[in-house]
Amino acid sequence: MMAEMHVAMGRLAEKIADAINDAHPAAIIDPSEQPVRNAHAEFRQKTSQKALDLLEQHQQVFSPSADSSVAEMEE
Repeated sequence: MMAEMHVAMGRLAEKIADAINDAHPAAIIDPSEQPVRNAHAEFRQKTSQKALDLLEQHQQVFSPSADSSVAEMEE
């Protein structure tokens, strides 16, 4: 997870830097604001989805229905 987060943070930083570098030097904030906001939104969505996927995987691993031996014992 940490390696994936590191890559995602690197992409976020690149997108922010690109948005700022593409803006006119006299007006950096206004033209870069929306691209930076979009980059943050994409980062939040991807990291939140990854966290939800991991949570779901862990819940399935510890779910009684995931363990066939429990079902066999009940029969």
